[in-house]
Amino acid sequence: MTEARYSTEAVGLVLAALLSGPFGGAVAALLFPRVGVDGVVTLRLTIAALVLLAVCRPRVRGYRRADWLLIGGFGVALAGMNTLAYHAIARIPLGPVVMLEVLGPLVLSVVTARRAASWLWAGLAAAGVALLTGTGSDRLTPAGIGFAVAAGAVWAGYIMASARAGQRFPKADGLALAMIAAAVITFPLGAGTALVNPYVLAMGAAVALLSSALPYTLELLALRRMPTTTFAVLMSLVPAVAAIAGYVVLHQQLTAVEGLAIALVIAANIGAVRTRPTE
Repeated sequence: MTEARYSTEAVGLVLAALLSGPFGGAVAALLFPRVGVDGVVTLRLTIAALVLLAVCRPRVRGYRRADWLLIGGFGVALAGMNTLAYHAIARIPLGPVVMLEVLGPLVLSVVTARRAASWLWAGLAAAGVALLTGTGSDRLTPAGIGFAVAAGAVWAGYIMASARAGQRFPKADGLALAMIAAAVITFPLGAGTALVNPYVLAMGAAVALLSSALPYTLELLALRRMPTTTFAVLMSLVPAVAAIAGYVVLHQQLTAVEGLAIALVIAANIGAVRTRPTE
C-alpha cells in the first residue's frame, strides 16, 4: 500500500472522528430535557465503559499502587471533562462551548513548546475569546462560559493522564479502566429510573458511540498513519465542526462575530501545534 494511500485513509479517519464527537455532543443535548445533564453524562460514560470493557478486556493484575492512582486521576479527568462540558452545552451554543474548551489543550501546547512564538498564538486565541465574550449576547451566559473554560482546563489534565496511561498500560487498557472509574464516579449523580426508558437508552448508546467509542478508535488508527503534528492541526478544526453540528441538530445560529472568534481560536491552535518545542 502506497504512502499516499495511507495519507488519504488517515485524513479520512480524522475527518470521521471530527464529525463524530461534536455530533455526539449535539445528540446528547437532545436528552437533557428528559434525564438532565448528569443523567446524560452517566449514560454516556457507563455505556462507553461497558463497550471498552468488552472490547479491550483489560488486565487488572500486576499493577502497582502508583498505576492505580494514575487510573483514578485519569477517571476523575474523564468524569470532570464530560460533566463540565455537558453543563456548558446546556447553557450556551455548542460551537462556542468547544471553542472555549480547546483553550485548555492550546495553553498546554504553548507551555510545553517554551518558545516566544507560541505566545503570539496564545494572544490570537485571547483575542478570539475577548471577541466572543465581548459581544454582549444573552446566549453566552457567565455560567456557560465558566463551565466551558473549566472543561478545557480538565481536558488538558486528561491529555497528560492519557499520555502517562499509554506508557504504563498496554493497548487501550488504561483508557478502558479509566472509563470504568469515570462511570463509577458519575453514576450516583445521574442514576434514575428515567435512564431505563428504551428511547433514552438508545439515544444514550448513540451518544456513547459517537462521543467516546468511535472517535477514540478512529483517532488511534489515524495516529498510526500520520504524524502527530498533522493530526493535531486537523483536530484543531473541531470548533468549526461543533458549530455545524449545533446548527444541523440543535438549530443554533452563529453570528458573524461568533464565527470570527471561532476562526481566530482555530488559527491559534494550528499555529501552536506547528510550533516546535525547544529541546
